[in-house]
Amino acid sequence: MILFEHGPGGVPALFDGAREVIVARRADQVRAALARADRARAAGAWVAGYVAYEAGYALEPRLARLMPARRPAPLVLLGVFDGPVDAGALLARAAEEAGAARLSRLRRGISRAAYGAAMARVMGYIAAGDCYQINLTFPLSARLEGGTALGLYGALRARQAVGYGVFCDLGAGPVVMSRSPELFFRVEGGVISARPMKGTAPRDADPARDAALAAELFASEKARAENLMIVDLLRNDIARISEVGSVKVPELYAVEPFATVHQMSSTVTGRLVAGADLAGLMAALFPCGSITGAPKIRAMEIIREVEGRARGVYCGAMGWMAPSGDAVWNVAIRTLSLFPGGRVVLNVGGGVVQDSTADGEWEEALWKARYAEGLATSG
Repeated sequence: MILFEHGPGGVPALFDGAREVIVARRADQVRAALARADRARAAGAWVAGYVAYEAGYALEPRLARLMPARRPAPLVLLGVFDGPVDAGALLARAAEEAGAARLSRLRRGISRAAYGAAMARVMGYIAAGDCYQINLTFPLSARLEGGTALGLYGALRARQAVGYGVFCDLGAGPVVMSRSPELFFRVEGGVISARPMKGTAPRDADPARDAALAAELFASEKARAENLMIVDLLRNDIARISEVGSVKVPELYAVEPFATVHQMSSTVTGRLVAGADLAGLMAALFPCGSITGAPKIRAMEIIREVEGRARGVYCGAMGWMAPSGDAVWNVAIRTLSLFPGGRVVLNVGGGVVQDSTADGEWEEALWKARYAEGLATSG
């Protein structure tokens, strides 16, 4: 089953009882899996699931050599369904089971010194002109010490409301819980919209201080520069599958409050060319530029070199697509993977630009883990 809080009509929706499950575990299966999903849609089915970050290496021939041998999840996992049903009962069950959910203390997968060394390498590439921005991330891990996977999702949901939450258990790979605030793309009536998110500030319990932090973020030249770089990248990506002259940027630098952070977002829209399907959308857009940097291909090469490990579903995309072509897909940030035996992995990171500092980026990344920290109650 797979639950979306951004279902058709903007309400939660559950996809259950898959007719079939499409899985791509190898690079040479990725395009075929997406094409198979489109054939199912053409026959009247809905598809829902995820595309892992590393699928981007399979979709871009220049990056094929970067595919890591060890990966924590399938490259593509999509269920084929008759259609969505009401998610109310499952959400109620998640809320009931939330109280028992407990994580062990979050453990960082990189030391502060090692992160500083990674930052130095990235800053060297920026200074040399290889790139303008790199999204540098690192993993944290814990164990599920109490409760169920669904209860853990319910507990995370209670801590932070977001627009693009997903609970995915399709029977292959880890159980994935996404509390993403970021829209990758929405398709409605042939119009595509993307809402890249770049720029972060912490929340504060004092209303006056909190408002000041939001105002500082809105005025931040660094945040605006990060955001605009990705807006330009998304404009170019969307133009590849849109009618000439239809790509617009109706909103720039909007600051939105979430439970633990403020985020800066912008909106890019376009009218899709006739026949645009899931395979075509992913080939043009995936992965989202907000979690790579710019220019995208060089950024992905640098990320592979510096991070040195697969991201998995994190920084991929989770979503659904209807027979009509309407769709909503998130950027899979604020996303946990629960593996057999109870191991939980989540990742955090942020956009590194010319005036970034290792201390500032480290602090920002750890802000982004706050959504899960409240459940980490034991050593």
